[in-house]
Amino acid sequence: MSVTDVAREAEQFAADAPPVETLNALAGDTPLLTIDRLRAGYGPMEILHDFSLRVGRAQSLCLIGPNGAGKSTVLHTVFGFTSIYAGAVRLAGHDVTQLKPSDKLRRAGIAYVLQDNSVFADMTVEENLWMGGYLMNTPRGAKSAAERIFTKYPRLAERRHMPARVLSGGERRLLEISRALVMDPELLLIDEPSIGLEPRFIEMVFEILDELQHRDGKTILMVEQNAKKGLEFADIGYVLVSGQLARAGKGTELVADPDVGRLFLGG
Repeated sequence: MSVTDVAREAEQFAADAPPVETLNALAGDTPLLTIDRLRAGYGPMEILHDFSLRVGRAQSLCLIGPNGAGKSTVLHTVFGFTSIYAGAVRLAGHDVTQLKPSDKLRRAGIAYVLQDNSVFADMTVEENLWMGGYLMNTPRGAKSAAERIFTKYPRLAERRHMPARVLSGGERRLLEISRALVMDPELLLIDEPSIGLEPRFIEMVFEILDELQHRDGKTILMVEQNAKKGLEFADIGYVLVSGQLARAGKGTELVADPDVGRLFLGG
């Protein structure tokens, strides 16, 4: 299929959007994160059109779709990086739509793990973790949180005094995720966790995310360029097309959906 054919079929695919009842059923009775009829974008450019989402406590949800569909914009909007023209974002029933990113982290318990390599290369591993607690009232709190993370991840503890630039790609990703954990968030927004990593490090990163969800009770909202891997990991999958929700279901169900596979999973 040509790119044009895929785009045309994707638009037709988006014509039958799932009702909110489907989203509620996937997330359970008391979703942690609720997005309702969101219209958002950058400046005057609207990217998301009447977008709704539900994800429950200690669940994971993966957003997939073609380039430009608005996947990362969903994460940006939840964290406060976009202009919101209409709709609402709620966490545990509290309206957080207009909170600034610093308040999303400090007051609402939302942390964002960026897509790009965001470690401070010339700082040590330990100093990078301290930076994750820059909103804490005292440096002592950040240092105490860093010690908890070193206990949790001996791989980082062994490298605590090394500059972050010497870490492998997988270790850098672990450090980025760990830095987001310093403030002990309820909700982790994770943009492209496997991007640029070798296969062995991809497996390591997804094992870490699985532990954070199932052992530590974190809720994960993620975008993953390896759509099949992301859907196999996640409890819930959403397909976005042109800034709108086109399909929603259990991650494993979407992997098995022939239309999703043909249009978005490469076969």
